[in-house]
Formats: sequence, structure tokens, C-alpha cells
Amino acid sequence: MTSFKFHCLLKLCLVLLLCFFNTINATEVSHDGRAITIDGQRRIIISGSIHYPRSTAEMWPDLIRKAKEGGVDAIETYVFWNAHEPLPRKYDFSGNLDLIRFIKTIQSEGLYAVLRIGPYVCAEWNYGGLPVWLHNMPGIELRTANTVFMNEMQNFTTKIVNMVKEENLFAAQGGPIILAQIENEYGNVISSYGAAGKAYIDWCANMANSLDIGVPWIMCQQPDAPQPMINTCNGWYCDNFTPNNPNSPKMWTENWTGWFKNWGGLDPKRTAEDVAFAVARFFQSGGTFQNYYMYHGGTNFGRTAGGPYITTSYDYDAPLDEYGNLNQPKYGHLKELHDVLHSMENILTHGNITNINFGNSVSGTIYATTNGQSCFFVNANTTTDADIVYEGNHYNIPAWSVSILRNCKQEIYNTAKVNTESWVMKKQCNEAESEPEALKWVWRPELIDDLALRGTGRVSAKKLIDQKVANDVSDYLWYMTNFYLTKNDPLWSDDMSLRVNATGQVLHVYVNGEYLSDQSATYGVFNYVFEKKIKLNPGPNKIILLSATIGLQNYGPKFDLIQTGVPGPVQIIGKKGDETIIKDLSTKKWYYKVGLDGFDNKFFSGNTSEWRVDDLPISQRMIWYKTTFKAPLGNEPVSLDLEGLGKGVAWVNGNNIGRYWPSYIAQQTGCSNEACDYRGPYNNTKCVTNCGKPTQKWYHVPRSFLVNGENELVLFEEYGGNPMSVNFQTVRVGRTCGNAYENKTMEISCKNRSISSIRFASFGDVKGSCGSFRKGSCQAKNDVISVIQKECVGKEVCSIEANEGVFGSTNCDHGIRKRLVVEAVCA
Repeated sequence: MTSFKFHCLLKLCLVLLLCFFNTINATEVSHDGRAITIDGQRRIIISGSIHYPRSTAEMWPDLIRKAKEGGVDAIETYVFWNAHEPLPRKYDFSGNLDLIRFIKTIQSEGLYAVLRIGPYVCAEWNYGGLPVWLHNMPGIELRTANTVFMNEMQNFTTKIVNMVKEENLFAAQGGPIILAQIENEYGNVISSYGAAGKAYIDWCANMANSLDIGVPWIMCQQPDAPQPMINTCNGWYCDNFTPNNPNSPKMWTENWTGWFKNWGGLDPKRTAEDVAFAVARFFQSGGTFQNYYMYHGGTNFGRTAGGPYITTSYDYDAPLDEYGNLNQPKYGHLKELHDVLHSMENILTHGNITNINFGNSVSGTIYATTNGQSCFFVNANTTTDADIVYEGNHYNIPAWSVSILRNCKQEIYNTAKVNTESWVMKKQCNEAESEPEALKWVWRPELIDDLALRGTGRVSAKKLIDQKVANDVSDYLWYMTNFYLTKNDPLWSDDMSLRVNATGQVLHVYVNGEYLSDQSATYGVFNYVFEKKIKLNPGPNKIILLSATIGLQNYGPKFDLIQTGVPGPVQIIGKKGDETIIKDLSTKKWYYKVGLDGFDNKFFSGNTSEWRVDDLPISQRMIWYKTTFKAPLGNEPVSLDLEGLGKGVAWVNGNNIGRYWPSYIAQQTGCSNEACDYRGPYNNTKCVTNCGKPTQKWYHVPRSFLVNGENELVLFEEYGGNPMSVNFQTVRVGRTCGNAYENKTMEISCKNRSISSIRFASFGDVKGSCGSFRKGSCQAKNDVISVIQKECVGKEVCSIEANEGVFGSTNCDHGIRKRLVVEAVCA
């Protein structure tokens, strides 16, 4: 008994000691109208979005470390409900869904975390992150004042909060999480829900507050966010945003660093100059918290891409690219800005603010304290540089730029003057040890003539159903019906066709066991009509429809009510002369089958039986291919080139790397042959590339998916293609272009490889951009290339000052912004 009491007392002491320790390490997070405060101190916080499921757990430390080195203070992530609870109360937090491990990785790098629980996330993620089984619950309405939905939302939100609390990860417990978000961009759609929408958002706030997490809650894009929620801004530019409460700081939760890509769409790019311009204007106008969406976009592995029609790549033109490489110059140019803003933290969060209008869209903002002052000078003109005078000093402000001045005298940063190298990445075949010249393939057909083409299934209904009824366990749903037709039927003629109204993104049609044709939607237009001539038999006939989704709708008012699959009608059209007769099959008995045989039997997971080696079929539909390969040598990121294939899904060692569709060619027009002009407001149709090429031919294969020795690649080819040109390549820096304005330091590097040669070098009024530089109207007298070659060739990294002391005097007129430009080739 004495021993029992002693152990109980010891346990109590340990609990009290742990509570005491956590109290000592607790961080107090609050806010006032100026900034988020941490332990009573107003802070400038630069945050970056990294979504844990869009990379791998093995990638997280490197991504987060690079974000920290780039001047980021916090990592922001959504929490993906449908990934964690794919079926009711069946939870998954394993692998790249290990949210707690991700947050602890952030903590280990000494960064803060922002947890956007949602749990609706949008994010170009399948169904906006909501589990599709919600759609099928009796009496439910999503994202409104509906008891069924709110109970499920509260259950999941509470589970996440409790998991985080159990690991002491909120700042009030000594953890890294300083902010949490409830709901997401609801203000964009609230008008569609009427009074129930307002009641719902009030309920969200009350429910969140009741969870007692000890840090502030935010609501983005919610102008009527109830107190104490902090409403925040999302968009390309948020300098004009004003919070709905004077005690709320001005916060920007999504600064879109680029844009997502859709099948058939072009590659959106957003220049480093314009992103920096947006950030600098936001802090000039009183902002103190800013988050990049995305800082690392990553990959939509498996079936996670939403849209519909969002590609597997979610690169987003972010500062860290899809593979985790630095996206230069964006990464470096923003890092320089972050360093400047952090150096001004006290004056930006405490200084008195004075605004000046210089006229002609040129303005200034002065932050002043008793210890000094700092100035922002903004030129919002899109073509014309500005010359201004302030306190007797002259300043030239390039068009569409912001200059930041220390003590309002010395320019320490300008958003249009990029002093960071640009990397040109390349894919390169990297032979693995003992790798044969070409991959050796085996194959097997998808077994579609068994159940599906017999026209029966286990489930039936006298109506056409929404594909979401299947809880989104597969992209594929079979619709099958039988009907009897005689030659005496008024419909019978020599001119008959099948008409199907579809909303699934791809439709395959079989008539009486024979493949008829297919049809697919285009991005943004998902309602279409399939109509083809058919020949029917006198007697029984079978109509078989295979609907395939490419991600479910993730955004918009009541997006959950948008039908998916074959909503109908499905009709047989007969024509006799001028007479048209229509037979509607929509209310006949339809049989349903979810998925495909190869998926059900896991052909992708090391199944070695029944694969054929003879007569490899190409350009055939519904075929499975398999090969083995050795991993490329080294540790550079690996990419899979799938050009030559049609559409399907790929697995490496059983890991689903996502949907592929290299046969989908991007639109032919809209690209510019000239370098993108950063000047002027940005949108996702500006500065696009990749016209007339496959929307996506490269697919990321994380190194952690690979093993030493033999690896396995399995492809399910839905459309028909040729796998013989498929190959693995590594992603590396091919060329680097250094750029430094006068009196700045130019640095170039080849990331673990040496600089092999110099293609171009000039100091003066250089024109063009990386890959197309040319000498301008004036240049240094000395041989710049010789100087750079001597300094850089053979080295991995080199740096040199951009000034006339190094390169000799120039014949440039006064007022010309001279710069040192170098294009180097990496070994």
C-alpha cells in the first residue's frame, strides 16, 4: 500500500513538473491594431505555405530549412479533412499525412506555425478538402447552418485541436502554433447561403472559441468576421485591405506567388519583381503579417488534385519549386526583402506614419520613432520611371517599384532591382548503375468484358445517379443498362445515334460490347453532350458508359451540388426523313459498378503473376504496363518523363505519383516570345508559357519512393500510348545567370556542380534576360568575360563586385542604371 501511494505521489509530481515546465515555456500570442504580439512584443512575421501532403515526410526538413534560410518566420498549412477521414471515423495520419510530425519538424527549425484547420480548404484540392461521404449523409447541407454538417465539422475540428494539444504544440503550451484558422474564404460565397450563411459563420466563430487553444483565430476573406476572429486578406495585392476592427492587425494570409495549372492550360509565371512590389506595398501601408501562397507548392499525389482538371504538378511558381529546388531569382530576391523588413521591425510596428503624395502615382510613407526613420517610395506607374526630391536628395524610382530607404536617405532595396542569380533548371538522363539502354516492359489488359460489358452489376436503380454517391473511392464509375428493340419499334431506323448528357470529365461509351468512342470536357466547362451514330440489334441491346473524374469541384457557392458523372438524359435518337423520335433511357433500370479490376486487384503493388512479355501493345486503351529500373545515381530530384503516353495513373513501388495526361496539349496561343514585363497589375493570364506543348509531361518521383536495387514502375493507360520512350531523369541547375546592379555583389552558383564556362558577361546598360542577354548602349572598357572566367570557371560558387573599379569605366550617361550580368554553364 505504501509503495502504491509512493508511485501515485511520484506520478502526480511528474505531471505537476511537466505542467510547470510547459508554463515556463509557454508563449503568449495576442494582437493589437498594429501587429501580432508575441510575449508582448509586436512582430513582423513573414510566413510561407507548405502543404504536408504535397511533399513527403522525408522532404519536410529540407523544405522548412530552406524556407528559414529564405527569411521566413512561420510555415502555414491547411489541414486536409478528406485525406485524414476518408470514411467516417476511419482516420489516417500516416506517411505524408502525419500532421503532428510536420508541425514538430517546423518546431525543430525554430519557426512558428499557422494552422488553417478550415476544414474546408479549397486549395485546388479534391472536393475542397471535404470528405465526399458528407454529401451522402441524409439531411445534410454543406457549409451552412445545418446541424448534420456542423456536427461533423465540429467533430473533426475538435479531433485536430485535441491531437495538437496532446502534443503541446500550441504556443500557449510552449509549441510553435501562433495562429489558427476556422473556415476559409467563406466571405466569397456567403451571399448564396442567405441568413443561414451568416448564422453559420457566427457558429464557426463560437465553436472555435470554445476549443480554448490559447492563440488567436483568423478568418480569411471574411469582411463580417465576428469578434474576436481576425479577418484577413487573400489575393495578388492586399495593400488596400483594411481589417473590420481597429484592434485587428492588417494581415495577408495568401499572397499568390504564381498560380495553379490545369489540363489544357499554360504555365503561369509571376515575376520576382512583382511579388516583391506587392509585399513592399503591403508593409508600406501598415501590414505586419504576410504569407506566401505557396512557398512550396509541391505535387498532387494520387487522386488529391481537385478543380476539376487541376494537374498533378502544383508547382505554383513558388520560391521553392515542385522538387524543392530554389526558384531563382524569386527565392533570393524575396530573401533580401525579408532581411530588410526584419531589420525595420521596431520602426514598422511602433513608428508614427506620415504619407506624402508626389503626384503622378508616386507616393511616399515615412515611419518615424525617436530612434530614427525609414521611408518607402512607391512608383505605381506602369511605364514611366520617377525622379523625386525628398529633403534635398534626389531619387530615381523605376516604374512599378518600391524603394526602401534607411534613415530616409540611403536606398537599401528596390523591388525592381534584382541582385540575385536566375537558375535555369534542366532534366538530364542520369544512368543508374547497370541500367540498360531502354526499359523492358510487360503488360496485361484491364479486364473490362467481365462484369461491366455484360451490362449488370451488384447495385441498381431506376435512375441515373450522381457519381459522388460512390464516396469518391475511385475515379471510375460504370453506368450500364439493357433495353429491347424490335424492327417494328417507331424508333428503329438506319439513322440512329446515342446522346448522353455528361458532367464527368471523361466519358467512354460501349454499345453491345463494342467500344464506340470517348469524349472529355475542357477546363471550366464540364457539362457536355456526347452524341455518336450507333447500330443496334433487333432484340436486346446494352449501353455501357464509363465515367471518369479528374478531381471533383473544389470551389464556388454550393459547389457540392454540382452533379458529377452522367446526370442524363441518356437518349436513343432515331431519324426517319424529317421525323425525329427520341427514346429516353434515363429512368430505365441502371446497374452500377465502381472502379476497375486492376485497381481492385492492386496490379500496381508488386503483383507478379499474369503479366505478359509478348507483343507489347501500343496505342490501345485500358492497358497496364510494368517495368523495373534502378534509381538514378546521386541525390538530385528525380522526374519521370511520360511523353508518348495518353492518359492514366502511375505508381512507383506502389506509391501513386498521380494522374498523368501528356497527350493533352496546352492551348496554342497566349504565350509571349519576349521576356515578361513585370510592370503593371498581375493576373494568371499574364506571363504564361508552354503554348502548344503537353500540359504536363514531367512527374515528380520523390527520392523516398525509391530503393536501392530494383524499383518498379506501373502505368495504367486509359487512352492508349507508347511506353517505349518513358524514362527517368534528374533535375539540376543547367545554367545560372548572375545579375547585380552597380555597387552590389554578384554571386552565381551551380549547386554542388562546378561552373564549366561563361556564355555571356557584360557590365553596363545590359539588355535582355537570362538566355537572351545582349550588350546595351554602353559598357565597361575592360574585357568583362575574361575577368569572370578567371574568377568563376571551375568553382561551384563565385562572387564579384559590380563596379568600375573591377571592370573599368564605362561610357554610360548619367542616370543609366548599370548592372553586371553573367550567364554561366554548369558542369
